[in-house]
Amino acid sequence: MSIRVINPLLDHRWDDLVARHPRASVFHQRGWLQALARTYNYEPLVVTNAAEGESLGDGLVLCRVSSWITGTRLVSLPFSDHCDPLLNDSSDSAELMNWLRDEGSRQHLKYIELRPLLPFQLPYDGLRPAGSFCFHELDIRPSLEQIFRGLHKDSIQRRIRRAEKENLAYETGCTRQLADEFYRLLMITRRRHELLPQPRSWFANLIEGMGDRIQIRVARKNETPIAAMLTLRHGGSVVYKYGCSDESFHNLGGMPFLFWKLIEESRASGAATIDFGRSDVNNKGLITFKDRFGTTRKSLTYYRYSDSGKAEPTMTWNPQVIRWCLSILPDTLSSTAGRILYRHMG
Repeated sequence: MSIRVINPLLDHRWDDLVARHPRASVFHQRGWLQALARTYNYEPLVVTNAAEGESLGDGLVLCRVSSWITGTRLVSLPFSDHCDPLLNDSSDSAELMNWLRDEGSRQHLKYIELRPLLPFQLPYDGLRPAGSFCFHELDIRPSLEQIFRGLHKDSIQRRIRRAEKENLAYETGCTRQLADEFYRLLMITRRRHELLPQPRSWFANLIEGMGDRIQIRVARKNETPIAAMLTLRHGGSVVYKYGCSDESFHNLGGMPFLFWKLIEESRASGAATIDFGRSDVNNKGLITFKDRFGTTRKSLTYYRYSDSGKAEPTMTWNPQVIRWCLSILPDTLSSTAGRILYRHMG
């Protein structure tokens, strides 16, 4: 088996594979890869056994992350909740994995990280688990009445009804105004959680690259934005990627209201599932919140080939350092700090 490396931003065979492969997701799409490259200067690449000029039958997409802080590595994919290898029945996965392992050693990479939605059937020589998360998904094929009955009565149903009683205004799209309102609420939320915000350029590049596959939803009270979310779409799956809100309006039920709008509109558009994304296993509050929408929860495992011979835990940032940064940075500079630091975190 002859392994080849292609550039998915220049080779349109990758788009064709993503469009037809059943395991493809929004994180495989060209627009997502372009945003990673433009915002963080990551180098996307696809490993495949297809010969030059042949249609791609398989492909594993990664990004090269080069950092003087966190080392040089290959990640599939940075800031993506999951990213399955796109293989076919005839693909030799062991050969592909062995090539990755050997390439990591040859290039002296700190590690190669894979984030499959479906767990690997180990053993692959040298590949070890490197992090565990919870993954939530909601089946929206049942009727709206059935879905609503599956929502937690107090935490979700009651809050949706409260939002409707408050006559919250609602808008969806990708206008400049919606993007501005979303990012302002994101800044508020990240500061509340003592986290640096993603750079504004990340969202601008996503909007440019994803086209009609990205939506921003905003809820307002008396023309004041109180909650917002950003979603992405691939085929029959809608991905809830970012949510944010002003806590002084939490009693109005803005976020549950937006999730219900997301469910209604996604179902009406023909989608089958809503991907609620990953949650850290220690974040019990977020896990419980997602459980209360009637989602199905399962384990999500990341894997690594590591130059140390053992997989290190997925990197986390010292919360005391982040709190210190946020305590001294005004809002106008925190986005810049995020732009500088996030590229080392992928």
